[in-house]
Amino acid sequence: MSEEKRNFVDEFESPDHYHLDDLLTEEHKLIRSSVRDFVKKEITPFIEGWAEKNHFPNEIVKKFGEIGAFGPTIPLEYGGGGLDYISYGLIMQEIERGDSGMRSTASVQGSLVMYPIYAYGSEEQKKKYLPKLGSGEWLGCFGLTEPNHGSNPGGMETHYEDKGDHYLLNGAKMWISNAPQADIAVVWAKNEEGRIHGLIVERGMDGFTTPETHGKWSLRASCTGELVFSDVKVPKENLLPEKSGLGAPMGCLDKARFGIAWGAIGAAMDCYDSARRYALERIQFDKPIASFQLVQKKLAEMLTEITKAQLLNWKLGKMMDEGKATTAQISMAKRNGVEVALNIAREARQIHGGMGITGEYSMMRHMMNLESVVTYEGTHDIHLLILGADITGIPAFK
Repeated sequence: MSEEKRNFVDEFESPDHYHLDDLLTEEHKLIRSSVRDFVKKEITPFIEGWAEKNHFPNEIVKKFGEIGAFGPTIPLEYGGGGLDYISYGLIMQEIERGDSGMRSTASVQGSLVMYPIYAYGSEEQKKKYLPKLGSGEWLGCFGLTEPNHGSNPGGMETHYEDKGDHYLLNGAKMWISNAPQADIAVVWAKNEEGRIHGLIVERGMDGFTTPETHGKWSLRASCTGELVFSDVKVPKENLLPEKSGLGAPMGCLDKARFGIAWGAIGAAMDCYDSARRYALERIQFDKPIASFQLVQKKLAEMLTEITKAQLLNWKLGKMMDEGKATTAQISMAKRNGVEVALNIAREARQIHGGMGITGEYSMMRHMMNLESVVTYEGTHDIHLLILGADITGIPAFK
């Protein structure tokens, strides 16, 4: 890993124009500081090399486990962090400031693998899987999206049959983060009655393969693949017993989308901070480009949008902690955060001029990553329609 390290110092400073730190506890600030230090040491010096080589650093998984990035809101007794949702958001914000693919690894593990086992699993399942996932000994993935069913997960074709002493699972999932390296997969499939259930599928089960997805121009430091099930015998004790129906995986996605809302603003902050520094240092027409009105306009608009998103995310975190946040409220924050981050990445790239397309700066990598983030876990348009249905009472996507 060391030979890939860039010769630069990560001097990132978080913008806080409205003194939002006043809304955070000392524990929140300590958590954010520790994760920021981790990112500056373990991610930003290497990330451009990993992205360029399309390399997923397996060693980061245990390191994430050591700093408590996996399942921060899961109780301590099951290997989680026992923290609130604002802490979870801050952790995701700092990790995605480093890279969206790195945040994907962490948020999939916590929100889409550990959470359903904790919320819908048996006590035996919780004790067997959660501590190893929380520590990073095991990596997990979440199997919902299929080749023919993305925005319409209820149309899934993956199914299982009751064979008496086991279930027989057949089907396929695609665009699955962590899949090629995952030790377990939480897979959503229909039973013979067409009811959706969650199953824990373990690597090594006959008929279960995880082909890697190649040719990505986005999330290049994250591993992505398929889940293929060909007459996989799944033990009956691997069925998640406490919840079924489409609401079960959707509940997991709510938790993950919350993390994305915070994470995307981390990427936006990184682009803004880099653009501000560059504008003050870059001399044209005998003065720094920061002195020009149009550059100041870009920076002022970036900071305004970041500040608005910070306030939205903080309030959503409070509602999550109180158990009051709705799916539509989470959709608003996810969609807003990613849109803000994409716009800021593009404007920051312009401020950097030609240098902005190189790996010397982070904007192009963030831009490419965010093109995935704006699509996965609910596309930009689907989140608009979720909000539209909440406003009007009329679901436009059915």
